[in-house]
Formats: sequence, C-alpha cells, structure tokens
Amino acid sequence: MYRTTFFVTIFALLALLEGETMAQTPGGTTAQTRFNKAFFDEVEPIKLVDPLAVTLGAIDKGEPLVYTYGDAIKMAGHSCPAISGGYKLTQLALKELYKDKTPVRGEIKVTFKGGVEDKVNGPISQVISLITGAAPESGFGGLGGGKFNRKNLMSFDEKNEPDPSCVCSAIFERIDTGKKVEITYSNYMLEANPKMGELMPKSVKGIASDAELREFGNLWHDRIKTILMNPPDGMFVIKEIK
Repeated sequence: MYRTTFFVTIFALLALLEGETMAQTPGGTTAQTRFNKAFFDEVEPIKLVDPLAVTLGAIDKGEPLVYTYGDAIKMAGHSCPAISGGYKLTQLALKELYKDKTPVRGEIKVTFKGGVEDKVNGPISQVISLITGAAPESGFGGLGGGKFNRKNLMSFDEKNEPDPSCVCSAIFERIDTGKKVEITYSNYMLEANPKMGELMPKSVKGIASDAELREFGNLWHDRIKTILMNPPDGMFVIKEIK
C-alpha cells in the first residue's frame, strides 16, 4: 500500500512539473538557442559583479553575472571577426584592469579612438556595452540621483584616430581607481580559406545549397575560433596608460 502511494505521488509530481514546463515553454520545447558550432561552449566566459542587479533583486549578493560568447552572438544576431574580437578584447582588457579581482559592471568607462562609424567601432561598442554596462547617452541614468549610472560611460574620440592597420582601439578605465588600459585589436594576420571567396556571394544571395552554406559557415568560423581561443601574437596589444 505504501509503495503504491509512493509511486502515485511521484507520478503526480512529475505530471505537475511537466505541466508547468509546458506552460512556460509552448509546445513543450526547451527555450534555448541551438548554436551549431561546438566550440562556442568552450570559449571562456566573462564574469562580473553588478551591484545594481543585486540592489534590484535580480541576483543574490556575491553571485556574478556570467556572459558567454553566445550572449554576444544573440545581441548582434551573428558571429563575425568584429563580434568575436569585441568579446575577446573586452575579456583581455578587464583581466588587465582588475588582475585577480572580479570586474564590477557599471564602474568601467570606455573611450574609442575614432568615431562611432569608423570601421566597426559601432558593432564592437555594442559588445563592450553588453558586458561592461558602459553606455553612450542612451544608457541608464541611475537611481536616486545617479547611483549605478551607466549613461555616458562610453564615448568616441573622433579627433584621436587609431592606427590605420588595426580594426579598433579602445581605452578601458576603472572609475574607482582611475587605472586605464588601451587595447588595440588587429586581424590582418588572419588567413582566409580561398574557397570562402566562392561560397560567400552564394551564401549572401541565398542561392547556396545546404551543403555549401554549411561549408561556408565552417570556413568562416575557423577564423572566429582563432580569435577567441588562440589569438596570434600582435592581434591584441594592451598597454597601461599612466
């Protein structure tokens, strides 16, 4: 009798949980993005603490916000050398700024060399803003007179052009200490498979076969994997600004 009651209870609980899952995810499917590149999961995540998230009850004190490369892809809607380079340079700059401490989201200023429309400053700035919280004039203005402000923590210095050979150059600054580092990202040393020249126009025009589209995506992401996981010497150059 007790055994029967036990199994009835278990089945009832499973049914209840399944019902809740079905209600939360229409059709009973898992609400997850299914990326088709396995190495995305191997890219080192970026962890920060965010006092605003704690204050407004999104996470508990001491818990980090964890950003993955997949988050950057979802923000941009694609994966490319600009988005991957923006993710990696943010990771490297934060490591240099904070060393063995956890970076504090919302307490970082970022200044780009060049205007927002120079090369890919715009797309890269969106990746940096996602992770650090630093935002232009459209950002969050803070609570109670400006506490937790993120507005105008990102700017573009149009009078200070970066080296023409680089993709972008940005200065990261800790608001609490004033420590600054400049990181420059270049990808001229990346080699592209010659077949990409044949497959890219067909893929962009939507006339590539499924096999061709898959091959192009794999060749395209060979470079992305290098940027994120094995950047060659000179791709990212960091220096502290006194």
